[in-house]
Amino acid sequence: MNFFRCLALVLLVAWIGSTASAQTPSPLRLERSSDASALGPGALAWIDDKAYRTAEEIAAGASRLAWEPFQPQRQHRIDGKALWLQFDAATPPDSRWYLVLMHPSVDLIELHYRRPDGRWVTQSAGQTLSTEDWSVPGRLPTFELAPPSDGSTRYWVRVLRERSEVSLPLHFYSQSAVLELRAFEQFTLGGYFGVLVFLAAASVVAALVWRDRNFGAFAVYLAGIVAIQLVYLGVGAQHLWTDWPHWNAMAHLVVPGCAVAACLWFVKVLTGPARFSRLLDLATWGLIAALLGATALNGFIATRGSATLVALLLGATLPLAGGLLVLAWRRGRDPYLGLMVAAFVPTIVGALLPIAYVLGLLPEGLLTRHGLTFGTALQLPLTYYALSRRAHRRREPGLRAAQLTHTDTLTGLCDRDTLLRRLDESLRRAISQRHQCAVLAVRLTNHDALDYEFGRATAERALLVAASILRSAASDIDLAARIGERDFALLLEGPTTGEVAMSRAQQIVAQGLQHASALPPATTLKFHVAVTLLPDHELDSSRCLRWLEEACNAMRAEPRRAIRPLNF
Repeated sequence: MNFFRCLALVLLVAWIGSTASAQTPSPLRLERSSDASALGPGALAWIDDKAYRTAEEIAAGASRLAWEPFQPQRQHRIDGKALWLQFDAATPPDSRWYLVLMHPSVDLIELHYRRPDGRWVTQSAGQTLSTEDWSVPGRLPTFELAPPSDGSTRYWVRVLRERSEVSLPLHFYSQSAVLELRAFEQFTLGGYFGVLVFLAAASVVAALVWRDRNFGAFAVYLAGIVAIQLVYLGVGAQHLWTDWPHWNAMAHLVVPGCAVAACLWFVKVLTGPARFSRLLDLATWGLIAALLGATALNGFIATRGSATLVALLLGATLPLAGGLLVLAWRRGRDPYLGLMVAAFVPTIVGALLPIAYVLGLLPEGLLTRHGLTFGTALQLPLTYYALSRRAHRRREPGLRAAQLTHTDTLTGLCDRDTLLRRLDESLRRAISQRHQCAVLAVRLTNHDALDYEFGRATAERALLVAASILRSAASDIDLAARIGERDFALLLEGPTTGEVAMSRAQQIVAQGLQHASALPPATTLKFHVAVTLLPDHELDSSRCLRWLEEACNAMRAEPRRAIRPLNF
């Protein structure tokens, strides 16, 4: 019996000692050598059930309260209550230091301390206040610490948050570090939102010009992403609705649901689930309607239950969107849906992380704060690229049909009339600007032999390979054309010289002697090339082409000489 009494006495003494030690925070001494440090377990935390006590009342009765070591990553549920922190900090002489909360998602946060003359100093920030009314306006709640003194100063922090858990990653920064942090934020966030706005504007233009519904849905989805990022990163409250704290609070309730509903609608337009299952299409519409309805309810009553309902629907929407993309990719024949699926993966993961945080499943961290930002920065440019390639692929048959009036049907090169018009324009430009252009006439001399030996299909493939060789030899401003059954021409429009023209001719002949996979084994293309520099006296476009064709005809007697310059 004596043993158990001694054991109970030891445990009681240990508990009293730990309780006494928990009533006094460990002092934190900030150093010049480190411009930033985190507020850790040296601080103490306590939840006030009444939520209306003042800092003076808390300080007066601090020794009677059940303080616990502060854990920055811990999530606190404080609906209708107030979370209080106390810590001691000493700042270096001749310096200014700040306490920064690394996310803006708190209703109200206050910093209190007592001056040497006994007066209390109170600084405030949070979503319920206009950013202009913050003690230190900015994107993140920031508070200036007391001026340097001989000893440490005790600080009291009061936090209010309704309908969701909150964690408090608080960091100390020197004045120079705060300025660097804000400059980095402005640079990165400015670039991020600039890219989003550019993609949204480009999508609207593409939707109107090409009459493409996919781009219209993508523009709506982008608008939702911009809105949710403006709200949760605090950029909107800092720059757009600085004087509307009520709207800022309301935006946190309604924007996420609307943005994710826009995302699901975009995926529905993109994949067309009705092709696979009528029930799947109705389920998609039903989830969109349920999400919008729950969002409206959350904005109207704003309770923890409505916020949890919205979070659960958000968590169900994102896997459905990913499943629709994978289903359309696996069952369809669109080569760009695979890229869209890969692009959506980081966004879906990045969106699920803050949802899990709201539901209390994950602690606060860099990825829960900025996972969606990282994900969309990867996804959106890739999605726009895939949509552009997809739209071009769908429009390509119509474009090719429209080009048949001025292009060769087989090779896709410009026809003779188009070349003549461009050559006349180049001649006028060369005369007025006093520079030279060049024209190369290219003849596939073994075309008839290929037709006789392998048939018409091989001869046509040889013409296609020849057209590809001319395209590779042409620059962006040059023009390749088919001017006869086996004759081609290459117009070098820019200021050029005889050496450049001969180099292009040699390139064409050399590429023709290389075997192409589209041709039978050991089969090559043999070219004769006639080259002229223009302008040349009164030579116009029609006479120039006739002169080049006659030169190619005359080259039959000289089989070893594949390239013939005419006037240089």
